[in-house]
Amino acid sequence: MVKVIVNCNIFDYETYRENQYIRFDKEIIETGSMDNFKKKGNEEIIDFKGKLVMPGFVNGHTHIYSTFARGMAVEFNPKSFSDILKQLWWRMDSKIDLETTYYSGLVSGIEFIKNGITGIIDHHASGQAIKGTLNKLKESVTEEIGVRGVFCFETSDRFNIDECIEENTEFLKNNSEKFAGMFGLHASLSLSNETLKKVSENLNGAPIHIHVAESLEDEEDSIKKYGKRVVERLEEFNLLTDNSILSHCVHIDENEADIISNYNVYVALNPTSNMNNAIGMPNYKLLKDKNIKTIIGNDGLGFNITREYLNLYFTQKYRYEDPTFFNFDDLKNNIDNVYNLFGKMLNIKVGRIEKGYKADMISFEYAPFTPLNENNIFGHVFFGIWDNLDVVDTIIDGEFLMENRKVNFEVEKIYSEAKDVAENLWNII
Repeated sequence: MVKVIVNCNIFDYETYRENQYIRFDKEIIETGSMDNFKKKGNEEIIDFKGKLVMPGFVNGHTHIYSTFARGMAVEFNPKSFSDILKQLWWRMDSKIDLETTYYSGLVSGIEFIKNGITGIIDHHASGQAIKGTLNKLKESVTEEIGVRGVFCFETSDRFNIDECIEENTEFLKNNSEKFAGMFGLHASLSLSNETLKKVSENLNGAPIHIHVAESLEDEEDSIKKYGKRVVERLEEFNLLTDNSILSHCVHIDENEADIISNYNVYVALNPTSNMNNAIGMPNYKLLKDKNIKTIIGNDGLGFNITREYLNLYFTQKYRYEDPTFFNFDDLKNNIDNVYNLFGKMLNIKVGRIEKGYKADMISFEYAPFTPLNENNIFGHVFFGIWDNLDVVDTIIDGEFLMENRKVNFEVEKIYSEAKDVAENLWNII
């Protein structure tokens, strides 16, 4: 049935419109002023009573497998980034199986919906089960919960390389408007030349999703072992394929940035995770000067992507000691880039409240105490809404997955079962 949201305001990063209606099914059919609204047939009318409607968020780099790390206690005394991997993440992901993957997906999907995230680009790792894990993620995140997803498996010399390659290549064979695949790689420091050669031979032009120079150790390891910096290695093996994601790139140099700029690839920025791991801040000025396309992710650190928007905005000003650097236009470019990339991968249009775009929308109740108009709406959203995120409705593919803050799933049952799965995981780490 066609639905119509009436009495709403719309902001989609391009325009701000007050007193609007939105007619939609899986896609947006029509928008317009309430002054011109007329009901058609038996369509369902939903009165938003002045709520602000925006496109749903897309998280450009996340790790669903990290879901059950919340509250986990392990011996943790890292002296370097590699220690963080060995003492925490590699200990955890090596014990993840299909059941853990499935419940991580269910819980994450619900949490994404609560936070207004309608699409994700995930980077998965699970040492107890490689084959079948991406379908298990698709089943839980996309088919059962309804969040759109792009998935890949983290190929690494820690795992069975042939199984990693097979899992990625098999999943890449199928896609829909709700899911797609990439070819996952961990990072240069856990990928030998033999592995990169084998991946290159099996890639068939697919986009890769890899961590690049997240820490200085990644660069130092590459130079010591191979006499090349990380991006140079990727280029050597013809891995900088169209629409690939190089996540982090905190420690790339100018020559690497020049190389990246020659390819149609994206750099995913994850400022909060970078600060949490104490490895540095993204060098946005370098990336911007080289016309490198950037998107924003959260590296699996929680579920609120707007925290990344705020932290990137503030830390870049701090890094360059310039209060005018990294403005709302820079932020909008990053948001537009992830919508464009995500849309290309799924062959759909997302990120605008316009005819022909997917009906992936979120709403907020916002009562401004200062004047609000089309010239200052981004400031209201940034400082007034994202600073205290409270999503009221989340709509994906025209369906209300959260309505008036109530998620349409058996949350208590799912979370209770997830606790048992998490406890079993913790007991074997």
